[in-house]
Amino acid sequence: MKNYSAFEIIGPRMIGPSSSHTAGAAKLGKIALLFVKDDIERVDFLLHGSFAETYKGHGTDRALMAGLLGINEDDESLRYSLDIAKEKGINYKFIPTDLGEVHPNTVKFIIYGVNGEIVEVIGSSVGGGSVKIIEINGMKLEVIGEYPTLITKHLDVPGAVASISKILAEEEINIAYMNVFRQDKGKDALMVIESDHKLDEHLVERLKNSSEKIKEVYMINGL
Repeated sequence: MKNYSAFEIIGPRMIGPSSSHTAGAAKLGKIALLFVKDDIERVDFLLHGSFAETYKGHGTDRALMAGLLGINEDDESLRYSLDIAKEKGINYKFIPTDLGEVHPNTVKFIIYGVNGEIVEVIGSSVGGGSVKIIEINGMKLEVIGEYPTLITKHLDVPGAVASISKILAEEEINIAYMNVFRQDKGKDALMVIESDHKLDEHLVERLKNSSEKIKEVYMINGL
């Protein structure tokens, strides 16, 4: 009989010994990747709380990188993600830090693109493989990524939310949950829309091209 190490499959959808520290961490990486337009040159992983204390033993480092490489939490190549990153020329650092009043399993990704783009994403692995994104590029929000989800960055002006809702209605996309997050009146805002329907690139492109008020559109079809 084959002997399995701590990083073999121990569940139906996971590689690693901890759903919070490996499966959840990989999901956080996959969501962070959605906001990166450039090829990745370097990543700083700022690890908070339990992530900072046990990231090597629980494979959190490999799982976070795997997510950024688009590797699923149940893919055995997750265990080799750091080697894969090196092969791709991606530099990285894992930095224990204090991110303040956040969940113990929290990470801040600082992702540097080859053409100068910098993307910052903060997310938490909240248990059982579930995750929550709480900040994108300095703007606070809440995204769990378990359902088809649209995230829009738009100007905080009259008509922006209505124009997005109108297109969703025309595409027969039902809104199950919607929330708008902003920092300052009249500047940029983020809207999170969870749907009962699977989303597609056609919808994303239509929203992007529909109005100058809409700056960015991101899509998560459930993780």
